[in-house]
Amino acid sequence: MTEQELSLIAFTDRGAELMERLRQQLGGEALCSRCQPDFSLAEWTARRFPHRQALIFVGAVGIAVRAVAPHIKSKAQDPAVVVVDEAGRFVIPLLSGHLGGANALAAEVARICGGTPVITTATDINRRFAVDLWAKRQGLCLTDTRGIKLVSGKLLAGNTVSVCSRWPVAGDPPPGVVFTDDPLADVIVDVYGSAGSGLQLVPVCCTLGVGCRRGTAAEALERAFSRFCAERDLRAESIRGAASIDLKQDEAGLLEFCRSHGWEPAFFTAAELAAVPGSFTPSAFVAQTVGVDNVCERSAVAAGGALLEAKYAADGVTLAVACDPPQLDWSW
Repeated sequence: MTEQELSLIAFTDRGAELMERLRQQLGGEALCSRCQPDFSLAEWTARRFPHRQALIFVGAVGIAVRAVAPHIKSKAQDPAVVVVDEAGRFVIPLLSGHLGGANALAAEVARICGGTPVITTATDINRRFAVDLWAKRQGLCLTDTRGIKLVSGKLLAGNTVSVCSRWPVAGDPPPGVVFTDDPLADVIVDVYGSAGSGLQLVPVCCTLGVGCRRGTAAEALERAFSRFCAERDLRAESIRGAASIDLKQDEAGLLEFCRSHGWEPAFFTAAELAAVPGSFTPSAFVAQTVGVDNVCERSAVAAGGALLEAKYAADGVTLAVACDPPQLDWSW
């Protein structure tokens, strides 16, 4: 990990020695509180908890618990928190064992210091399919983490869990899991909203093609995007990036809209868009204005994938979506 991803802290001289061994192997920033006058663990944790992928405490579990407790939100947001005693004997993943990767990090820390990882996650100790780990491994977005408990509970009780995916999943399902085309399955893998009550996992595999009038505000783009997703039953979490014609690369509203979603926009020339193969919704006005008959559909496809959702128009904004099918397998 990089310094921005991992933070380590120790509280004694012996703990600092182990912390330095871990830092050399894992990277990250490291600090011994004994070396810092007027040190505040509460402030240290508050600054790092929302912005790091992982925190490692070299010391007592109680210290770590009290430090992170005020900041805990959910397993989908919290960083991995791992505690190792200063002798390196026991390594405990305290928070975000699966989605945050604390269990895997604990195993790596134990390997480095020759200790024992103390894994308490039920699916791990019973060697059962972990749907949240599977989602992370496959690059799927969990839309509601509460469903994880229901799926894991069924497996741990010895029952069967059904998985329905729009795309094939390579290999054989693990014990206790059946692959089905039933839309009311326990787990749904799709970019569209689920009609059932199962846990939905959304592949982040779509590109949003965008066309807009000059000077369109970010708020207008956001409203159009929300309406587009609602009317097409599309999950916003499926969008991995946005694309448009290069004439829009200085549009402040479009750039702000993309930044708010964490997308890096791609821009293409009219010639590049015109060369994209396929059948698209033509507009004589658009062709006369920007030199190509369609911006939103062509730019979405140019960025990668096949057209999934055709042109949607509202209030001077046009949107379309292309999808690059995810490559799924049963490993977790």
